[in-house]
Amino acid sequence: MSAHNATSAATPATGLRAVSARQWRTAIAAWLGWMFDGMDMHLYTLVAAPFVAELLGGVDTTDPRVGRYGSVIQAAFLVGWALGGTVFGRLGDRLGRARALSLTILTYAVFTGLSFFAQAWWHLLIFRFLAALGIGGEWAVGASLLAETWPARWRPWLAAVLQTCGNLGVLLAGLANDLLAAAPPRSVFLVGVLPALLVFWIRRAVPEPEEWRAARATTRESAPPMRELFRGETRAITWQVLWVCALGLTAHWAFLFWHQQHLRNLPEVLAMAPAERARLASTAMYLIIGGAIAGNFLCGWLARHIGYRAAIGVAFLGYFLALGAAYAVPRDWMQLLAWFPIIGLCQGVFALFTMYLPPLFPTLLRTTGAGFCFNIGRLAAAGGTVVFGLFSPVGDHRAALLSASLLLVPAAVMALRLPARRE
Repeated sequence: MSAHNATSAATPATGLRAVSARQWRTAIAAWLGWMFDGMDMHLYTLVAAPFVAELLGGVDTTDPRVGRYGSVIQAAFLVGWALGGTVFGRLGDRLGRARALSLTILTYAVFTGLSFFAQAWWHLLIFRFLAALGIGGEWAVGASLLAETWPARWRPWLAAVLQTCGNLGVLLAGLANDLLAAAPPRSVFLVGVLPALLVFWIRRAVPEPEEWRAARATTRESAPPMRELFRGETRAITWQVLWVCALGLTAHWAFLFWHQQHLRNLPEVLAMAPAERARLASTAMYLIIGGAIAGNFLCGWLARHIGYRAAIGVAFLGYFLALGAAYAVPRDWMQLLAWFPIIGLCQGVFALFTMYLPPLFPTLLRTTGAGFCFNIGRLAAAGGTVVFGLFSPVGDHRAALLSASLLLVPAAVMALRLPARRE
């Protein structure tokens, strides 16, 4: 089956009442998996500076080593995310979507919890890398699961809801950070064990999609080899999507990591008590995520009216302009907080990737293709997180943030050259 004639096996539905219980269970599994995914992925960004400082022997958070080792740990996380998208993407095509989803959740829950026990910065690096394998895999598997079970007309909103669940997970991370503000920074990682409980329900209640079962039954191979992504008509799609993901995600993750470090190292913030700084970091995250939740549905609305490609291009351009406005001149923490909801609004662009990317690939290469292309961008983002940080003087990371934002311009232009998705 080619990328252009891959269609959903889901029964068309004209209203929510026509959606089956099976489809709802599938959606809930993907949504909860992505919510806890979002929580586990952002726990580190909220406590990176104080936790890394503790692991380096209790140095001050302004010590250059804190930013250097902290960014290396984040880079390892992004590399793990990229590899996880590929590894679990293959498992999703071979073993089935629901089975692979359970494995991804179990992986990121266990290793996020183990981060609590880190005694050196490289211990934390290893645990974050292993947790990221599951986090990266969950997106590809969950997106394909929804794309194969829900009607096409609902998919822009499904994408918005799925991304919003990830945003809610980030809010949960912020809430955990708030509640544990007076505890050692490492304590927040214990919250990351909770998603493991979801695995038992998924294995019992969520069946494999009929489209995957049918495709599996018509081929002797469990799944085409991965090299098929770079052959025939699929090759051009793979390279185009890779470039857009690499550029967009590098800029995005540079912001997610360095905006917290920049905020925490502003002179007036350094004068605050540690618990007050932790709460400010959570407040910044709340504002960004609040904007992102609205952005998910705004981008879904745009996709319905102007198409996925144009909506992605417009959102990337808006993201570039918002970052430039926020960091082109020095701003105090109150001024930055005012810009964060606008920046978050533009992050809704990533909701569109959830439903747009998987159907571009053949059914038995769907989680492999979507996972590989979306998550391989994390490798570029991993390098970018470290490289852009080298541009920053101690305590002022505006140069890193502005440099990273420039990547969003070619990402916007290249998004317009992506293939049109055919239902």
